[in-house]
Amino acid sequence: MFDMEKFSLNGKIALITGASYGIGFAIATAYARAGATIVFNDINEELVAKGMAAYEAEGIKAHGYVCDVTNEDAVNELIAKVEKEVGVIDVLVNNAGIIKRTPMLEMSAKDFRQVIDIDLNGPFIMSKAVLPSMIQKGHGKIINICSMMSELGRETVSAYAAAKGGLKMLTRNICSEFGSHNIQCNGIGPGYIATPQTAPLREIQPDGSRHPFDQFIIAKTPAARWGNPEDLMGPAVFLASDASDFVNGHVLYVDGGILAYIGKQPE
Repeated sequence: MFDMEKFSLNGKIALITGASYGIGFAIATAYARAGATIVFNDINEELVAKGMAAYEAEGIKAHGYVCDVTNEDAVNELIAKVEKEVGVIDVLVNNAGIIKRTPMLEMSAKDFRQVIDIDLNGPFIMSKAVLPSMIQKGHGKIINICSMMSELGRETVSAYAAAKGGLKMLTRNICSEFGSHNIQCNGIGPGYIATPQTAPLREIQPDGSRHPFDQFIIAKTPAARWGNPEDLMGPAVFLASDASDFVNGHVLYVDGGILAYIGKQPE
């Protein structure tokens, strides 16, 4: 008999990286509503304070820490501190990331490495840090925030696509290596989500028309809209819950149907 309690996160401790706002904040909010204790980090005190205020406004008691996910020593210190002050992490969401929209021939190797470092090395470092305690506990969930660029290429995002494609394969490899320890590692691949990061692509033009990229996305999405961070809440709770204990190495695309759609025929 199916038990709806399998979707509950009561008693779980969830760490969501870069969750002061946007997608990470939405996922953390959903986890809190499902019963989890929320831990998050961000790159500086200002962002952590911003996040703490946002959680407090939602009536959520969160534990915020300053930590750079690309600094392995700092990450190890963070995990040890969280385990001491809050408890062993049951759910890790690797959400922290950046994008640089630069044509490949104009992009420096330094900028390329920065994107790879945050978007791919960061999840590796974070996952490596939480896995020993998950193995000892005999259960754990790691959720990597992938992208449609884990599957597709597009102009100006060579570094981001390379990182997110690598993150998809890191997801599968963690599944392969640690599945026997009852640890599930899956990804969520958001479509085009209305966040501060994508705001420049949705700006109304001086003549009152929609941004050309905005028009492009609406035309390419069967749902005919951008996604909202709230659209990711249900999938994120599912993948963090016991209801997904036999789902492993999968990337769940929450994209309004873009990846299933070849586009409209020209009139």
